[in-house]
Amino acid sequence: MPRFLHTADWQIGRQYASFAPDDAVALAEARIFVIERIADLATQHAVDAVLVAGDVFDAQTVSDRTIRRLFNAMADYAGPWILIPGNHDAALAESVWTRAQRLGAVPENAHLALSPQVLEFAEADFVILPAPLTQRHTQSDLTSWFDQAETAEGLARIGLAHGSVQGILAEDMDSPNPIAADRTETARLDYLALGDWHGTKQINPRTWYSGTPEQDRFRGNDPGNVLLVDIPEVGAEPRVEILPIGRHPWIQMSEHLAVSSDLDQLIANIEAQPEQAVVALRLEGEISLLGKQQLERALSVAEARFRSLGYDLSGLSLQPTEDDIAALHADGYVGDVIAELRGQQEGEGGEVARDAMAILASMLLEKQAQGGDA
Repeated sequence: MPRFLHTADWQIGRQYASFAPDDAVALAEARIFVIERIADLATQHAVDAVLVAGDVFDAQTVSDRTIRRLFNAMADYAGPWILIPGNHDAALAESVWTRAQRLGAVPENAHLALSPQVLEFAEADFVILPAPLTQRHTQSDLTSWFDQAETAEGLARIGLAHGSVQGILAEDMDSPNPIAADRTETARLDYLALGDWHGTKQINPRTWYSGTPEQDRFRGNDPGNVLLVDIPEVGAEPRVEILPIGRHPWIQMSEHLAVSSDLDQLIANIEAQPEQAVVALRLEGEISLLGKQQLERALSVAEARFRSLGYDLSGLSLQPTEDDIAALHADGYVGDVIAELRGQQEGEGGEVARDAMAILASMLLEKQAQGGDA
């Protein structure tokens, strides 16, 4: 009986304008490379098909080159790829899909389900009931036609859709493009493969969101996977295995520093994060001048190890200790300046005072390292 990979939300062509240029290019490229890994997995697991539940492209306006590169990335799996449009790449009268067809970029084994009609794969014992989006948003449930769809006896009925299962998803995700929560029952589906929610999520034993295979936002909802699905026989509960495949996990860290041991723990936490991660770090609290230098060294090392590291230190107050001042030999006028900057951190212009203190400390330490007097 059928075995297939379920994936969705590739969003090929997505741009990462808020990142440094080299990181933005690498993250965009990762979305192509993960398709190559999906093709390898499909071959490795000898699946009967790869189901792609919408948002294959990030926008209708992606370049012709991007279209060609996507279909080239699928080449290592020779079996059927079954793709439907989602809200980002809806099957409009003129769309990224019609352009792909005009370019001759679509291989014979890629089945573009651009209209709601039964796709039969009798040799593999299944049929696909697709619910492609033909506009970005709709208030009607495009999977409702599944209930009346007639299919040959003995073939597994597999739904393929892109939208929001009503009353189930968290964070007010009930949205346009609704899908009934009981669709597998009313349509007698063996499995319903969904896209739109970017994390892997089981709705019921027969209904799953695969999530995006390459994480693209800071949300802890288990992205970066594809699903390997086996249907033992028509009517039997499917067996679903989650296969991690993403290369760049997105990790948010928020820490409050109060004592020196907090800094040691923070640095250990940073070092424990996986290589090639996209990390956003926000710090609050207090740190000594020498601790600030220790932190900066650790961040410099991490920047070279992570795919991207962004950090917000605006909530971190520099509080020089007596040991700091002694180590800087900051007595007399310099000591008075440091004391004044320390007092200005909490008021208006506090960020300027913190920056000035850090610059002054850096200059003093650099001069000391060169053998001069502070």
